[in-house]
Amino acid sequence: MTITICGSMQFHEEMLEYKKKLEGMGHTVFVPKGVYDITKNESYKDTDEEKVLIKVEYDVIRDHFNFIQQSDAILVLNFDKKGIAGYIGGNTFLEMGLAFWLGKKIFLLHPVPQMDYLTEMHALQPVVLDGDLRKIV
Repeated sequence: MTITICGSMQFHEEMLEYKKKLEGMGHTVFVPKGVYDITKNESYKDTDEEKVLIKVEYDVIRDHFNFIQQSDAILVLNFDKKGIAGYIGGNTFLEMGLAFWLGKKIFLLHPVPQMDYLTEMHALQPVVLDGDLRKIV
């Protein structure tokens, strides 16, 4: 299966770790380009303006959407962030919406977080892995 990893760029090291695990299980895996090139990783920027400039200059949203389109599924690495268990931010929520619209499977590493768009996330019908990658089928 071809899988695109999605999540906060703050967790770029974890993305590489999970990419390796999934590849070891026989999957083909895409990760955001900012994982390999910190100049394309907005998590290293201090202001929202700087983060926007990175996203626009390197067209990171469209690039990642292209990976999702080429995949069978996405895996959302929803770790704790900002005091929220299983946090899913704006970009990741957009990616989940695209995957849903394209008919791709949506896997969440951890349960759907208690956030304002909780009902929308549930409506996307993700498969919650509870940390167990063997549940990806």
